[in-house]
Amino acid sequence: MIIQSFVSDSLSEAVPHLRLGLYQGYGTVGNLDAVRRNLAVLAQVAVKAKAHGVHLLSFPELFLTGYNVTNAAMAHELAEAIQQQGMLDEVAQAAGMNELAIICPYPEAATVAGERRYYDSILVYGPDGSCLKNYRKSHLWGGDERNNWSFGHVHAEEGEAFTVFKVNGLGVGVLNCYEAEFPELCRILALKGAQLIVIPTAADEFTVLRSGKRTRTPYPNVDFLIRANAYQNECFCAYSNRRGVETEGGEVVGAYLGNSCLVDPHGNFLLPPISLPPARADKPGSGWDDHMLLIADCVPEFYGPTHPETLIHDNEAATHYLSDRRPELYGDLTSNVYIDAETGQSRRYPDHPR
Repeated sequence: MIIQSFVSDSLSEAVPHLRLGLYQGYGTVGNLDAVRRNLAVLAQVAVKAKAHGVHLLSFPELFLTGYNVTNAAMAHELAEAIQQQGMLDEVAQAAGMNELAIICPYPEAATVAGERRYYDSILVYGPDGSCLKNYRKSHLWGGDERNNWSFGHVHAEEGEAFTVFKVNGLGVGVLNCYEAEFPELCRILALKGAQLIVIPTAADEFTVLRSGKRTRTPYPNVDFLIRANAYQNECFCAYSNRRGVETEGGEVVGAYLGNSCLVDPHGNFLLPPISLPPARADKPGSGWDDHMLLIADCVPEFYGPTHPETLIHDNEAATHYLSDRRPELYGDLTSNVYIDAETGQSRRYPDHPR
């Protein structure tokens, strides 16, 4: 395993901080053997992360099964098996045994509004093994995701979508993949006190669609949006992707960009996306052929204002995006209609996402 880090060995526990670990790897997908293998990887990485003082460890989107389960019936069967066999208990145990919090993306089976539904979800366990958050992806990407999963947080009984929990004293929020590209979501979490937003993802070079065809266009590298999210919300923002190929039954069904990163509140990379040398069959660990653990310290008090000082009522003050907002002017952001710029026509959002 390759370990990339940006950490301080002189940080006092008195200084509020959080050491974040991002696991980035490859694997198999789409059956219970894949789930068991991924659970074993999670347990091993948690041990290694503890040895490096990590407080919060994140895995990529749908880590337990792998991302690209193109058969909806199989995806749902796996979600049921994970629940029935108590496999998430193993994640809680890994968190408790290693005294670190774990962000574990997984497929969730749940009865909601009287129907059995399936979600692209993220469970966060605290360092004592307790559940800190279960988040259901609320903005699904593309037809294949909508074929497999229900939109999360549609029904009141699901609870609040965007909440903040504490890890080592810092406020943390989670989003899921495509949701990194909606500025409203990071802003909501920042307004609720998030100092770090972690976004597991499955950004790909290609995937095999349920039609059997490969996608022609790679997923965009949105690291510039991660930087913008961090800067305009004055918080840390992490993108937690897999890298390398994903296989099902020996066949490659996806290849992932490996562009995990962590950005500080000034918009600078603490953990930049990196490219490894080309893979060589005679050199184990070269190219895309190894797993990675990326580690960095998030220390909010290291970061001052982003703009020059100013005078407000003759008192020296800093400029802050959150305190300078004018929410009374932002009603259009929650309107059920928008104007199609191409046609000039008014369009209405559906009452429920579809």
